[in-house]
Amino acid sequence: MDWTAPTNDDIADLARKTADQFPAAFAHAARAVAIAVDDFADDDTLAAMEIDDPFGLTGLYEGIPLTEKSVMDPQTSPDTVWLFRRPILDEWAARGDVTLAQLVAHVTVHEFAHHFGWSDEDIARIDPWWD
Repeated sequence: MDWTAPTNDDIADLARKTADQFPAAFAHAARAVAIAVDDFADDDTLAAMEIDDPFGLTGLYEGIPLTEKSVMDPQTSPDTVWLFRRPILDEWAARGDVTLAQLVAHVTVHEFAHHFGWSDEDIARIDPWWD
């Protein structure tokens, strides 16, 4: 048995596989969004979101949602879905009822939902988390 914790690259690979499985209408646009993984959100992000515990944030969408973008708006950085490895691993271990791939997929879909402006119904069709 391998007892090595998944790396940031392992988490990113799981997230990209999730995005690659989005319905065709979203697949092309999803490929334009960067996926980044870090152990934790930085202190400025946590402070801006009023989160005291760095384990309290598993993911974050950074960018302008497609529903709000304008060709007139300059884009200084790519839209990015951030996943935070240590909080994801902590939740995964504490839950014990989902695989790591399922949890990463859930967080990934939730963050892409911000990018696409998906409703709860849209999310449920793509992420059968509650089934």
